[in-house]
Amino acid sequence: MKVQEKWIKAFETIFRRCKVEPNEVVRILAETESRSINLQLAELALARLGAIPVQITVPSLAVDTPVPVRSTGASHVIRHMQPVMRALSGPGLVVDLTVEGLLHAPELPEILQSGARLIMISNEHPEIIERLTTDLDLTRAVKNGVRMLAGAKVMTVTSEAGTRLDIQLEGARVGGVWGGADRPGLVQHWPGGICLAFPKSGSVNGTLVMNVGDVNLTFKRYLESAVTLHIENDYITRIEGNNLDAELMRSYLQAWNEKEAYAVSHVGWGMNPKARWDALQMFDKNDINGTELRAFAGNFLYSTGANEMAGRHTQGHFDLPMRHCTVALDGLTIVDNGTLCEVFE
Repeated sequence: MKVQEKWIKAFETIFRRCKVEPNEVVRILAETESRSINLQLAELALARLGAIPVQITVPSLAVDTPVPVRSTGASHVIRHMQPVMRALSGPGLVVDLTVEGLLHAPELPEILQSGARLIMISNEHPEIIERLTTDLDLTRAVKNGVRMLAGAKVMTVTSEAGTRLDIQLEGARVGGVWGGADRPGLVQHWPGGICLAFPKSGSVNGTLVMNVGDVNLTFKRYLESAVTLHIENDYITRIEGNNLDAELMRSYLQAWNEKEAYAVSHVGWGMNPKARWDALQMFDKNDINGTELRAFAGNFLYSTGANEMAGRHTQGHFDLPMRHCTVALDGLTIVDNGTLCEVFE
């Protein structure tokens, strides 16, 4: 794949939103299996802005999991190696180009506490990044969404398909992604446009019904049949459905042979009107990581796996963006049957 001028410009736009300055030393974390075209584009864009890109490349890990790991946001490639940690620590921007990303990596809190700011560029074909790099500024709307999450006690999620979910938010860790790591201690990813909460242990109960057209991003697959997840005190206790989609979910979770794989990681909604729910259909699986589908406006995002607020860590992970849900915070509807409400300005 050849470098394209338009792609360099897209990366420049991302780095300007991260307030990259001339002569700033910017650390690029990559691994041996990173998408090489994005590494080249990052270096060229940073150089155009007058920054000094420094590449830190670590070996990709041998596969030691019972099933393939996909789209977790929890890369383990750093392995707490102290020379790598020292290189990534301290003020300045870190560009994350690892395959899985550092969003839920165990080393991330220490890196951020050192004064670094981190932009995670999703492992996508650069065409996706280009298409979603626009003048649209989601900062204010996402930050308002995060404030609403932080002030709420309960999130309820319903749908005509049968979803009835009750999520206690008191004590949850909340955050938002608008796409610009512009201050110390901040982590962002691109594409952006998401509000999330990581609930405390025992906070999620009810029934989640995934319908036709909802997405399992671990499999990079649109559901073709309904699947019902019964959830008690955070954990999926039963997966209901006599179809391939349900069978695939049961098989994947069983393969981990650990209770934490069945538990909630985070919940939230998408806010990016430029992101499309049908974009997965346009690319081969190797060319897409699915971040766009996490961010499309009006989706309800339910995820299983690691949750630091609940003291759980696992590499088993599902990101499940769903359409046609209604999401409310303390009774205030913020997503109405899959349509984002105008309550964030």
